[in-house]
Parts: sequence; C-alpha cells; structure tokens
Amino acid sequence: MALPEREGMDFDVVIVGAGPAGLAAAIRLKQRAAEAGDEISVVVVEKGSEVGAHILSGAVIDPSGLDLLVPDWRDDPERPLKTAVERDEFMFLTKNSGITLPNLFFPKLMSNHGNFVGSLSNVTKYLGVKAEALGVEIYPGFPAAEVLYDAHGVVVGIATGDLGIGRSGEPRDDFTRGMELRGKYTIFGEGARGSLTKTLIDRFQLNARSDHQKYGLGVKELWQLAPGKFQPGLVQHTMGWPLPNKAGGGSWLYHFDDHLLSVGFVTHLNYENPTLSPFEEFQRFKTHPMIAETFEGAKRIGYGARAIMEGGWQSVPKLVFPGGCLVGDSAGFVNVPRIKGSHNAVLSGIQAADAIGEALRAGRQGDELTAYEQGWRDSPIGQDLKRVRNVKPLWSKYGTLVGVGLGGLDMWSNTILEASPFGTLRHGKPDHACLKPLSEVTPIVYPKPDGKLTFDRLSSVYLSNTNHEEDQPPHLNVKDAGLQKSSEHDVFGGPSARYCPAGVYEWVEDAAASGGVRYQINAQNCVHCKTCDIKDPNQNINWVTPEGPGGPNYPNM
Repeated sequence: MALPEREGMDFDVVIVGAGPAGLAAAIRLKQRAAEAGDEISVVVVEKGSEVGAHILSGAVIDPSGLDLLVPDWRDDPERPLKTAVERDEFMFLTKNSGITLPNLFFPKLMSNHGNFVGSLSNVTKYLGVKAEALGVEIYPGFPAAEVLYDAHGVVVGIATGDLGIGRSGEPRDDFTRGMELRGKYTIFGEGARGSLTKTLIDRFQLNARSDHQKYGLGVKELWQLAPGKFQPGLVQHTMGWPLPNKAGGGSWLYHFDDHLLSVGFVTHLNYENPTLSPFEEFQRFKTHPMIAETFEGAKRIGYGARAIMEGGWQSVPKLVFPGGCLVGDSAGFVNVPRIKGSHNAVLSGIQAADAIGEALRAGRQGDELTAYEQGWRDSPIGQDLKRVRNVKPLWSKYGTLVGVGLGGLDMWSNTILEASPFGTLRHGKPDHACLKPLSEVTPIVYPKPDGKLTFDRLSSVYLSNTNHEEDQPPHLNVKDAGLQKSSEHDVFGGPSARYCPAGVYEWVEDAAASGGVRYQINAQNCVHCKTCDIKDPNQNINWVTPEGPGGPNYPNM
C-alpha cells in the first residue's frame, strides 16, 4: 500500500546522534549564535530511548574538549566527572603471570595524568541538559532512517523511521509515519559504522583517498566492588594473554565514583581464527591471577558492547559533502593507543559548528564546509592522531610482542622528532577479509562460565536492558541467505555465532533446512555494536536502525 506523505519541519541545522560530537556541535552553534546576537534553530535526533542510552565507553576521558566547550564544568555540582586519575599502570600478561611496565617507558602522550575516570553515558546526559538549556530541540527514541536529498543531490536533512510496521512490512493499526527534518546543513554523528554514514561514504566516495577503516570490538562490564578492593582513580591496562600474539587487543580496569569498576576488553577485528570469540576472551581475561582478586566480593551490575573505529589518521575519510559533514566516531577520530576518542569527538563537533556558523552568517547553505575539512589535520585532533598513526599497522603486521615495541619506538620518535622512520603505514586488508577458513585453523575451546566471575551471553544481555519491539521489520538484513550457508557456515564455520557479543546469531540443526542447518537471528538481543556489519567475511549482513527506541539502555556506562 502507498504510504502517506511525511510531515516535515525546517531547521538551520539537523544533527544525527546525541553523542559527545553531536551535542558539542549543537551547544557550540547556540553559544556562537548568542554571542553574535543571532537566532539559530538546531535539532538533534537520537535513536536511544534517552540521551546516553546507547553510549558506552571505557572511559578515561581527556577533558580538553569539555574544557573548551563548557569551561566552568569543573565547578558544577552536577558535573559528570568527579574521579581524577590517581595511578596509571600497564601490564603485559602471560597465561599464569605478568609484569607491570614502568611508566617511564611510555611517551608523555600516553600518560593519563590530568584525565578523569567516569561514564561517557553520563557525560552525554550532562551535555544534553546543557544543549536543551540553550534552546536545542532533542528528540530521543527517533532513529534517523533515511538521508534526504534535493534534485541536485545535496543533503537537505533526514527522515526518522516509520513506527508501527509489522514484521511482514505491512503497517499495523498503530502505524505512524516518520518525520522529515530538513536543514540547511546536516551533521552526522552516528558513532562507529553508522547506517546512514555508510551510505554517505558510498554515495560521495568520501573514502576514495583514505585507507580503509579498521575496527575493534569493545566488550564492557560494570561492577560494584567490595570496599577493600576499591582504589579510586586507579587506571590499569593490559595486553597479551588471553589473546594469541597475532590477535591484537587488550583490557582496561578503571576505579571510579562510588566503588564502581569499569572493566572491559577490546579485540581488534582483524583476527584470523573464525572460532575466536571476543566475548569469551573477555571472560577468560578476568580469571587471570593478577586480575581475578579485584572481583572478590564484587557484584556485576552492567554489560554492553560496541565497535570502535581504529583506522586513525590515514583512514579518516573526506568529512564534508554538499549539505553536511561527519563528526566524532562517524569520522574515525579515536586515538587507539591512548584508548580515547571522546575528546576528539567534542573537538570535531566544535570545529564543524564553527564552520557551519560561519557559513550561515554568510548566507550560505547546502555547500561543502571546506573550512572544517581543511582545518582538522592541523588542529589538536590532527596532532593527536598523527603522532600515533603507525601504531595500529605495526601491531597488525608484527603481532603484539614485536608490534607493541615498534609502536612505542614510533611514538617516541613522533614525540621527540615530530617524524616517523616509517612514514605513514597502510593497514593491509580490511577486517572482514582477514578470516581464514575453518579448515586452516585450530578451533578454540572455551571453558564454561561459572556464573560468579565469568558469564554467558544471555545473562549479560539482560544487564544491558536491551529491548526491541518483536513485531517489526528485521534490522539485521542478510542479503543472500544461500551465500551465508555456503560460505559463512560451510567455509568459515559460522563465525557470527562467536563474534556477536549478544547471542544474536545461531546456526541451528534443522533436518528440514537446506544442509541440515538453519540460520537463526535473535534480533531482540542486539546491543547495536554492529560487529556483524563489519566482520562478516562476505559483507553479507547489513545493520540498519530498528524501530525506535529499540536497543540497549546503558546506565553509568
């Protein structure tokens, strides 16, 4: 049946995503307009049920972006960051022991002195309040489902998703058409592997001159620690066990606020063994003798996962196109060795807002924001990323043991000499092309969870407060079911059942199905990490936004 026309609203600026970058852009636009005595209309759409619901990070936060955006935040009794880093440790683990490396081995840029430990979800909630106080309209629970273009191909806004469509694709009795939100400029801050950002990169060939993007999967738990185990401001990172040398990644443990521990594990998604499970590697990590004692008497209270952009300097695409731009994780501004990106996200939102504000004051709209594109590499964002640009490629090429050493030397060279002996390295194959066939690897067998320190996926997803309306079109679309069986299952052994941290994908024995197995997708479990969209060896799974406000609801994450 033909759907009714959408209703629409017009704004000066439309922003997709109420993350640090999108909210920073909204706040900056309003701040600058007020300084100039101008009126500017800004709207932010957010797919989470509330601001911060889908935000997950470690998080040790470099406050430089927040200092620039909200200079008096440290004096605010409602400030979201109250725990300063007090001690910084880096450990290299073997199976049964490990060593703590002296901080003097690390370049100054790796120091966490002056940083804060906290919840990035709470930071975005704080910024959301600031934005609304300035007159920004924020619509949580409304995913941006479509980019709007004019007759000349200029981006003119977005449309939110329709509500009340059944699994069959037919409108239900409660059907409501999505809204068109039109703007003179549109900012996309969807985070890693955003569903609309993917289409923009393809349509405008934004990655034509950049290296392909690289990714990691971060799996996180939040624990309430026993009083004797809590050390406020303690920041610990590890590399090594349980991952094999050729599979990169590492962990974090951050003590903050009221006896809270943020603990998580990042697995670089260029691993080769299709039986590797990032979730299970995280569970194994917690059992290490140097780690497990932290959890004595503790209680697990939160869980979540998300993809992380890891390509860095050489993988940042062109950021602008007619009518809009990319900011934050959509742009790929994470500093992987520092395990930080929120400061650059805020700074990118500020820079994009300044370029848009200048354009609007000049009476422009719908053109390319060249000031933003030309300025970021010479800005603090570019300086931050350029110094570490070869660390990830060195890890990938030489493995953890040699790669970390070479990466450290490269960072020292960039810090002291402002140059690298390696120039700028490329990343090699995209992550989805790195898996080996099942026949070429030794399968990994993981221990069963004990329910006290280690857990299964379903009990973990329960803690993420994930919920989706069951009667809705699937948001995890397998393009070719036959290819999924003949390749993903028959050649690679069904890695989607292992890389997904939420138990979404299963290969189920079914005598009535082709080949005796059936691909089952438990979309209700999806925590929106988007790993399937990244790691599927045939790029045969397409993640799109579900009906709002589906997904996780992360408190203090």
